[in-house]
Amino acid sequence: MLIPQGMAYAMIAGLPVVYGLYAALVPQIVYGIFGTSRHLAVGPVAMDSLLVAAGLGGMAMVGTERYIELALLLSVMMGLMQWGMGMLRMGFMVHFLSKPVISGFTSAAALLIGLNQLPHLGGVACERSNQVHLLLANLMDAASGTHGLTLGVGLGAMLMLKVLKAWVPKLPGSLVVVLGSVAASWGVGLEVLGVQVVGHIPKGLPSAGLPTWGMSDVKTLWPVALTLALVAFMEAISVAKAVEERHDYDVDANQELKALGMANVLGAFFQSYPTTGGFSRTAVTEQSGGQTPVTAWIAAAVVALTLVLLTPVFHHLPNAVLAAVVLVAVAGLVDLQFPRKLWHQDKWEAGVLAITFLVTLVVSLPMGIGVGVTLALALWIRQMMTPHHAVLGNVHGVHRNVERFKDAVVVPEVLVVRYDGALTFANQSHFKRTLHTWVTRKGAPLQLIVIQADTISHIDASARVTFRNLVQEWREAGLQVCLAGAIGPVRDTLASDGFLDEGNISFQLNVDDALAEFDRPGSVSRRNQAMAQQHSASDES
Repeated sequence: MLIPQGMAYAMIAGLPVVYGLYAALVPQIVYGIFGTSRHLAVGPVAMDSLLVAAGLGGMAMVGTERYIELALLLSVMMGLMQWGMGMLRMGFMVHFLSKPVISGFTSAAALLIGLNQLPHLGGVACERSNQVHLLLANLMDAASGTHGLTLGVGLGAMLMLKVLKAWVPKLPGSLVVVLGSVAASWGVGLEVLGVQVVGHIPKGLPSAGLPTWGMSDVKTLWPVALTLALVAFMEAISVAKAVEERHDYDVDANQELKALGMANVLGAFFQSYPTTGGFSRTAVTEQSGGQTPVTAWIAAAVVALTLVLLTPVFHHLPNAVLAAVVLVAVAGLVDLQFPRKLWHQDKWEAGVLAITFLVTLVVSLPMGIGVGVTLALALWIRQMMTPHHAVLGNVHGVHRNVERFKDAVVVPEVLVVRYDGALTFANQSHFKRTLHTWVTRKGAPLQLIVIQADTISHIDASARVTFRNLVQEWREAGLQVCLAGAIGPVRDTLASDGFLDEGNISFQLNVDDALAEFDRPGSVSRRNQAMAQQHSASDES
């Protein structure tokens, strides 16, 4: 599977196909030594190949020596960034790539990959692009030159790949189709009939050496290298974690960063462009019974033998067949179910997914993921600033949201509220505004305000000032205030700020206790004093 995919993905990256084999050699040997996943198959992947093409497209002509040098430099830069992030224990950064962002970016990248393979599938000359509107315009202009026989070969290869996957899933369908098409191409003479083939592939192992580069290249490439480092790590760690759960061992995110970084840096010394852990090849490794990194080393040995002995075999391989391998591989990356499901669950997150998808398609891949992460963080901040909140009423002895439970019993003299989030400088104004609104609506009968506080995890200095002013305002209006179910750290914070000593607020274990105290006039202050005395001797949470 690795040999045909590696050759096909090199074509996506704009590199000679042999560089896909080079990328399948050293990186997986290095990862097998330093990585923590026993199953992760490291090598060229479609997403990273597209990012390489997107980053280098404006700097050099595709397939030239200059282009190849920049691709190798990109591998070095990406690897150093990953290794540095691993040394700084920044594996947590992958969590900033939320599921909607990943889904939107992956689906858009898969579409771009597929569209860029259509010229190879139809045997036409068409300028590559990573902006969908330009790419579609180029494809429409070139459509009239479609070579019928090439298109037939490509579509036939796609059909065979799908049939083999459905009927004989354990058979390496890509390799069977590639070798079959090589035999057919040689026997029939497809090259003579106008079908474009791979042509000469250099024989032998890759030579060692550093790419030629200048500081201007580094300055231009660092945004692409950073995007590659993050996206590649996200791909690898998500696959590794999924396999880890099924085989009961631990994957260390920070060590994975260092291992992937070393694989890319050392791989670049041996003509490898950027690599990471692949979805489909890891699944094949697992399903075939692989248990240790020796699996990867054997795969590398087979690739090495191919480079030494078998590269002449692939001379007659039609480009349309490699395009078919890519199209079938990336078709599963376009996720239609998750966006539909998300639209019914959370339209804000669905919007983040849609914008990430559109920006990736229309502007660029790095910009798409950058905008997606920014929007996801902005949405998270918005949710922190406006947490869920509710007025509670009694439903068969349990206090529930009166908006959801219309039969909830509400006592006219009591306002029971719940605020579902930490109180911080970011939401103090929202908290104050919300409480003011509820107190105003309750009106004159109101005597007691109970805040169910078990959902408040923290109160910072700004929020404590706001809370103190609110309590003082309510006490001056003749209202009693009770905090019910506050957790230990919140009680400690309020105690250190003097709330217990002032006696303006009562602390109870739960809402029922607060209501019971309210039913016994005069007991609230005594309860508060007892809590204040106990607090200095108790550190329970």
